[in-house]
Amino acid sequence: MSPQKPSYDILLIGAGFSGITLLHSLRQHGYSCRIYESGSDLGGVWHSNTYPGCRSDSEASIYQLSVPEVWKTFSFEEKFPDGEQLRRYFAHVDRVLDVKKDVEFGTTVTGAWFDAAAEGSRKWRVETADGRVTHCRFLISCVGTNTERYVPEIPGLETFKGEVAHSAAWPKGGVDVLGKKVAVIGTGASGIQIIQSWAKEAAELVVFQRTPNLALPMGQQAYSTPSEKTEFQDALPGLLETRMKTWSGYLDDVPAVKTFDESPEEREARYESLYARGGFSLYLGGYSDLLLDETANREAYRFWLKKTRARITDPRKRDILAPLEPPHPMAVKRSSLEQDYFEQFNKENVRLVNLREQGQGIKTVKPDGIETEDSTFFAVDTIALATGFNSVTGSLTSIPGLRNTSGVPLAEEWATNGASAYLGMTRRGYPNMFLCYSVHGPASLSNAPSSIELQSRWIVDAIRKIDAEGLSHVEPTEEAEKGFKATVDAITGMTLFPKADSWYLGANIPGKKREMLIFPGGLPMYEQMAWKALENWEGFVTV
Repeated sequence: MSPQKPSYDILLIGAGFSGITLLHSLRQHGYSCRIYESGSDLGGVWHSNTYPGCRSDSEASIYQLSVPEVWKTFSFEEKFPDGEQLRRYFAHVDRVLDVKKDVEFGTTVTGAWFDAAAEGSRKWRVETADGRVTHCRFLISCVGTNTERYVPEIPGLETFKGEVAHSAAWPKGGVDVLGKKVAVIGTGASGIQIIQSWAKEAAELVVFQRTPNLALPMGQQAYSTPSEKTEFQDALPGLLETRMKTWSGYLDDVPAVKTFDESPEEREARYESLYARGGFSLYLGGYSDLLLDETANREAYRFWLKKTRARITDPRKRDILAPLEPPHPMAVKRSSLEQDYFEQFNKENVRLVNLREQGQGIKTVKPDGIETEDSTFFAVDTIALATGFNSVTGSLTSIPGLRNTSGVPLAEEWATNGASAYLGMTRRGYPNMFLCYSVHGPASLSNAPSSIELQSRWIVDAIRKIDAEGLSHVEPTEEAEKGFKATVDAITGMTLFPKADSWYLGANIPGKKREMLIFPGGLPMYEQMAWKALENWEGFVTV
């Protein structure tokens, strides 16, 4: 018996914010849609990331869909919601929008290509791990930027007899660390959140840090009283509108003033006000030259250093966590938002290892602990790997059979020539395929739902324009794709982004090409460029 071959107008891969946003909009326009989701529930990273302390670094007011029937009937409990609240939110989205009726869970896409002979017309042929083949007119990738987890090669890790958990593959039953000796390797966002939790429960915690995280105070706030919840709900329409007009999709917007246009006293007052506000305000509401001028950036670091070092009592730990010389410019790596991270290192049960210090690198993991190069041994019962992801590109290159019309896999294309996508949403050789929250889009340099809703509107407009004009398919030209990448590189070259080995540039993965993977020009510029191109299919081949 041959496998079933269903056919849809549009197939979407992934049921996080992107997939749900697009599904809801496309269904309203009468398209038959299906989402294939490899996980077992809605939510994307909020379904797969369940490690302790997991929490959004965007405010709840803007970290949600702008669909009125959804936001009017759901109330967040905190300014920065944790994973549990966000999972409840996605369950609410499903109840209101009936999302799951068009989602197949536990369905992993293993291959896809544009098949000229499919059912007598040009369609996408999509293969899944269960052996099925699906045909669709349009294929939309909604796989996100941080789904393909990265586990570095640590000698002896496989010999460890205790529990090892990666932040993106946390055991469903959790990890009990009460009274135990534990280790956290990595101090990115997930590392900071795990450390904040485990330091309060474990008998001993040892943190292995490669690069200091220039973490900012979260400024958490609970919405517990009826008046607080009412105030939150009443403000939503204006805030959801504001987020679409700022550079980052957050509520702060960069003022026109430069750092040294103001007096030292005025600078200090501005910094203090933004720091007290919490979140990314110190970056996004500060000065227009933060990402452009190293001297201006260093001034912001000076302020951060003063505030942070005052919170750390141990001189050695202070120099590792907040060194006098910046490890990189501020804001060119994704700073985490913390609540009491630095205070955890004031505890006697929390140890800190600087992996960049001579002799402090991990030599090997043994069955009962971790040994550094200078033969120091740390006995541990449990290890958390907060080592991040093959970000931005890995979600797509991990699909082995995703290939262009010439039969070349996308992973091979990007490994050879570097990653690129025209307007951050289309790719030459992949007709009628669209990318959302992916390569060369605003992605992680923005509040996710802001850029997702912007890109979703464009994708829906493009699909409707294809049908309105009676076109079969569209794809970008080689010149347009190269030109857009050149624009991304040119803007990046004006900034301080190249001065850090960040995952924005793929620099966290050994052997990965070092290149800017995210559009760094901000949402307003991106929106203008995208819709200008759509007016007359500028940069596209139309058939």
